[in-house]
Amino acid sequence: MIKVLIADDQAIVRGGFRVLLESEPDLEVVGEAEDGEQAVALARRRAADVVLMDVRMPRLDGLAATRRLAGPDVAPEDRVDVIVVTTFDLDEYVFGALRAGAAGFLLKDAQPEVLVDAIRAVADGKGLVDPDVTRRLIARFAELAPDPSRAAALAALSEREREVLLQVASGRSNAEIARALTVEESTVKTHVSAVLAKLGLRSRVQAVILAYESGLVTPGGRLTG
Repeated sequence: MIKVLIADDQAIVRGGFRVLLESEPDLEVVGEAEDGEQAVALARRRAADVVLMDVRMPRLDGLAATRRLAGPDVAPEDRVDVIVVTTFDLDEYVFGALRAGAAGFLLKDAQPEVLVDAIRAVADGKGLVDPDVTRRLIARFAELAPDPSRAAALAALSEREREVLLQVASGRSNAEIARALTVEESTVKTHVSAVLAKLGLRSRVQAVILAYESGLVTPGGRLTG
């Protein structure tokens, strides 16, 4: 059973999400929060697996709350997976959410099945970004100047793992990566798991961020190191 916390300052939104999620046999809503401070406290107290987090909330906004639950300064054993769900698709929200540690980003008008699948994917360690904003997000990453401190982390990867990370950063699925590298899909899964473990990451989304920030991926999509 996947334990889900809903954080949104609008009661009608929380109620709608609850009705949807409680119809799924493998999802359990363990609480609702109307602001960021409450979201952080309830997520910890009720051992939530995934938090659906709004961005604009009183007392503590969703990005700050996400950072407290899933940011880089949070110990691995204390992290809670967060999916930022908002009506706003501005680039700064997407970028800020993922940098804060969110494992996924969806718009509130996403289809119900997309939201449910996203929760399951994130609980399974797979990041997810709304398809409507993915292209802009990757374009934004491509504009970044490489950060040498982020690039140093890649030294832990083997050449094959770097190739797999490049493929992940290009938005390809495990099956597509397997075809591109002429290996079994199970081998790709093993490599992806190794990449995440070596880099101290929890999701493919975070791996994409690192790939662009480190300069591994160039605007032309080439492996640089």
